[in-house]
Amino acid sequence: MSFEKITEKSSLYENLEKKSIHELLVDINNEDKKVPGAVEKAIPQIEKLVEAIIKRMQCGGRIFYMGAGTSGRLGVLDASEIPPTYGIPNTFVIGLIAGGDKALRNPVEAAEDSIDKGWQELQEHKINRKDIVIGIAASGTTPYVIGALKYCRENGILTACITCNPNSPVAEQADIPIEVIVGPEFVTGSTRMKSGTAQKLVLNMITTSVMIKLGRVKGNRMVNMQLTNKKLVDRGTRMIMEETHLEYDDAKNLLLLYGSVKKAIDSYSKK
Repeated sequence: MSFEKITEKSSLYENLEKKSIHELLVDINNEDKKVPGAVEKAIPQIEKLVEAIIKRMQCGGRIFYMGAGTSGRLGVLDASEIPPTYGIPNTFVIGLIAGGDKALRNPVEAAEDSIDKGWQELQEHKINRKDIVIGIAASGTTPYVIGALKYCRENGILTACITCNPNSPVAEQADIPIEVIVGPEFVTGSTRMKSGTAQKLVLNMITTSVMIKLGRVKGNRMVNMQLTNKKLVDRGTRMIMEETHLEYDDAKNLLLLYGSVKKAIDSYSKK
């Protein structure tokens, strides 16, 4: 199949500098409205990926995100939010970005051009067949990601990708390719816009549904969240009040004693 780089096609809008602020905002918003529909079309593949992740994580497997630039930052962001939100160690969802942590804030020249570097970094984490590696690349052409997925497949490790171009090189190396085709960007080639939004939505869907099915949510509550600030302690206290009908201070004391909403409620229910 031929490969067409839709993410690099010319914007549907001309003479942006001549538009009013209102016109710019309306036009950007109109483009953003296309993203959820594109994500919806990818749900069957997202579902397939989530099912595979759950099976592996139940056996001790891990999720690895691989990406460069915006795509890499989105993977690191998603990975970093899982421990505080769902109360699991930061060793279960790991984000790797070409160029390392420095690249989170500053571009690292040519970091994404190495076909071998991603696999080397995965080996440092003792990657194994219980794990799953998800390459994130809007263009679908990032060597850092393609190389990592290629080596993974050669070593029997399940691979997936999130990309915004159809039939891309990165998808060729993915057992489960997720292609979210959002069309040309408002500013030509600026994939931090619609492509980045699409990737963020898909990442949210993957880890949220995985954590729910692994029992990290009760009802619709984050009952395993880490109590890292006053806001979260207050939120947890109110969850316990709702479940147990305790007064605020009693619920808060119970929460602080057990360290999580789930443990506090389970302990109270056994009385």
